[in-house]
Amino acid sequence: MSESPTPVILAGAAGRMGLEAIRALTDAPETYLVGALTHRTGLGQDAGSLVGLPTLGVLLKNQIEELLQRAPVGTVWVDLSPAESAYAHACQALERHLPVVIGSTGLSPEQLSNLRHFANVQKTGVLLAPNFSIGALLLMRFAQQARQYFEWVEIIELHHEKKRDAPSGTSVKTAELIAEMGAQMGALDHHEAPHPARGMLVHGIPIHSVRLPGLLAHQEVIFGAEGQTLTLRHDSSHRSSFMPGLLLAIAKVQGLKELVYGLETLI
Repeated sequence: MSESPTPVILAGAAGRMGLEAIRALTDAPETYLVGALTHRTGLGQDAGSLVGLPTLGVLLKNQIEELLQRAPVGTVWVDLSPAESAYAHACQALERHLPVVIGSTGLSPEQLSNLRHFANVQKTGVLLAPNFSIGALLLMRFAQQARQYFEWVEIIELHHEKKRDAPSGTSVKTAELIAEMGAQMGALDHHEAPHPARGMLVHGIPIHSVRLPGLLAHQEVIFGAEGQTLTLRHDSSHRSSFMPGLLLAIAKVQGLKELVYGLETLI
């Protein structure tokens, strides 16, 4: 007998990622939408109608308590709203022992620490995923492997002009993973006095951020050595590329009792 589908409450439902997530959660047999939170466009509209699907009987609300009170047993909270809202939402969901998937980037170290502590206290899973794209997750893994053979590395991340945070959460996580390998091989200390034109140093790795119309989500990791370079690149040209990873995150978070940072650690 197949398992019952997972009920999901979606925060940030009227955003660009949220609209794509409504379609994915509705189409996937393993999930179904039971609530949708918005603080902007779409308030009071049916989630299905908002994305051109048949009505789902799920109206977009702006009161989180109403959604939490009506959450069925086994509900997962998925938050695709901006970081300042996602943190507050996650705390309220954890109070009710709802597993939380956060796709927002830009949470402060203090907020991340608080969520980690609260998840441990509640013994409830939180999965913070800077990127849901399986291709981007593989890029991070390949970059870690390449670091074993190259000392010099820089990251270029390119996103649409409406992305609020820079550098991106994906590039920061990539730098963190590369630096973990660097701890075994010697510090990345080639850039001791960064110049503004040379990017922002994260774990000793320069990250260059580009924000332009026409872009969605792209990243290059460039390694250099004498006489050669190696470039790893991933491109997301449509937000549908994030949906398989989002569904995977929903499945994985239900088995967690703590906060996990990065979906790549679970694949």
